[in-house]
Amino acid sequence: MGLYDFQVKDINGNDVSLAEYKGKVLLVVNTATGCGFTPQYEGLENLYRELNAQGFEILDFPCNQFGNQAPGSDAEIQSFCKLKYDVSFPQFKKIEVNGANEAPLYTWLKQQKGGVLGSAIKWNFTKFLIDRNGNVVERFAPTVTPEKIADKVKELL
Repeated sequence: MGLYDFQVKDINGNDVSLAEYKGKVLLVVNTATGCGFTPQYEGLENLYRELNAQGFEILDFPCNQFGNQAPGSDAEIQSFCKLKYDVSFPQFKKIEVNGANEAPLYTWLKQQKGGVLGSAIKWNFTKFLIDRNGNVVERFAPTVTPEKIADKVKELL
């Protein structure tokens, strides 16, 4: 099974095949609206606006598993991100990234690139960089800002 075999739900509940993103460089991020890293939305949006035309996409998966930092509904999360950070990249339904109810996409991502302390996602704003062929190239800790990975994204473009 590969990246393009997964189906996910967008923030409005519509089915989305990740095959729609074939040939693009992707950054998959689990996010939260009430986290110390939430201001990274600004950096993510800047990166998206700069590189989207070259084939770059950010896939945003809100997650409430860490400190109850994304408690809102999908609509509330979307509204917050639009109003506060003018987010225009694709957002998806809130998911779990660890445990018995984790999204299959995250099971796969973690199998591709484990973290420093094992494969479990440690906190919000963990980022997976994926090349145009659907290969997970790198995993970044929440503390690594979008600005710090811009050059790596550009290399893949």
